[in-house]
Amino acid sequence: MQQDMIVILDLGSEQNAQIAREIRALGVYTEIHPHDITAEQLAALPSVRGIILNGGKNRVVDGVSIDASDAVYQSGLPLLAVDHSGKAEGGLERWPEEDTQRKETLSHFVFERCKASANWNMQNFIADQVELIRRQVGDRKVLLALSGGVDSSVVAALLIKAVGDQLTCVHVNHGLLRLGEPEQVVEVFREQLQANLIYVDAADRFLQKLEGVADPEQKRKIIGAEFIRVFEEEARKLEGIRLLAQGTIYPDIVESGTKTAKMVKSHHNVGGLPEDMDFELIEPLKMLFKDEVRACGVELGLPEGMVYRQPFPGPGLGVRCLGAITRERLEMVRHSDAILREEIAKAGLDKSIWQYFTVVPDFQSVGVRENARCFEYPVILRAVNTIDAMTAEVPSLDWAVLRRITNRILAEVPGINRVCYDLSPKPPATIEWE
Repeated sequence: MQQDMIVILDLGSEQNAQIAREIRALGVYTEIHPHDITAEQLAALPSVRGIILNGGKNRVVDGVSIDASDAVYQSGLPLLAVDHSGKAEGGLERWPEEDTQRKETLSHFVFERCKASANWNMQNFIADQVELIRRQVGDRKVLLALSGGVDSSVVAALLIKAVGDQLTCVHVNHGLLRLGEPEQVVEVFREQLQANLIYVDAADRFLQKLEGVADPEQKRKIIGAEFIRVFEEEARKLEGIRLLAQGTIYPDIVESGTKTAKMVKSHHNVGGLPEDMDFELIEPLKMLFKDEVRACGVELGLPEGMVYRQPFPGPGLGVRCLGAITRERLEMVRHSDAILREEIAKAGLDKSIWQYFTVVPDFQSVGVRENARCFEYPVILRAVNTIDAMTAEVPSLDWAVLRRITNRILAEVPGINRVCYDLSPKPPATIEWE
């Protein structure tokens, strides 16, 4: 069943994601597109019932106040102006800032003016994506970048449902994975799900490329580019594969920058992709928020432990070993992270905290070990709760739990003499440190 769609045009608002979520909460699908969408691009979108012109403080780009194209105003579709001027005159509704009134105005626009049906649900989303994937793939074969995380796992399930044995999954161990993770990925996907899985141990290759690189953006781009190189090599071995599937989700795209919003950080699967990439991309989750991805995984029948596992960035521990990566500090991150995850689970908090991990920065502090002065590294504990990864709050962990984690890290991880707990929400901080 084709889902009705409300299109949000980004004219400099910082609330695109919020509005999209409010519309989806009404049971209506929405997508966010650039302000300068063309008539052809608009016509290519299925079942569009209305357009929201979403202006904001970033509406002035390079000294010019941007506006939607004439094609939008001439489309004949109902339009809703939010903090917008320009051609948004006569017959266009504006909604108030007060929460209840705004939602009422939005509901009126969606259902009364646009006559949209509340048919946005995961069952319909999956059916649509399966159809779109089959249409894009045809009789070709697909290569999936399978990290084993939630996003790529859901993409794998979608592709298996859509194209079956036309899918080949490639799991690359770049040396930046958590303790025991490569083995777990192979066990779940090859043994339990019977996926066609290729395992590539490229740890030394990635770490050599990253040697001496301290800038986080450069690290992300190196990791993203090297991933593609590895996949290209594997594709050449399989012959004829030109389709690459990725677990890109909407927050990845937002944080990597838009035409009206500055980049927060480039994600390896967005801003880190090389320009000469020899693949056509399949990204069925790119318009979903994290909680929607999990709901999709549940609907697809993936195991709960896989769907609700800890989020893990594409660059892995590379963005948690701050500054230039060394093998020594990488092992500190890996083992302190394993201790944190073990103790959080023992305390029964693994289902109530959205994400938790450790970070090791590239500086040392003075300490005392065996009655002598020492210079060793700190470990930073990070825990956050969030719905969509666009904002996040820090949970108050019990002091006894923090003390156990601290004592174990100090005793079991060589080279660590200090443990800190990061209390910073997003914004102004981000969830990850790099």
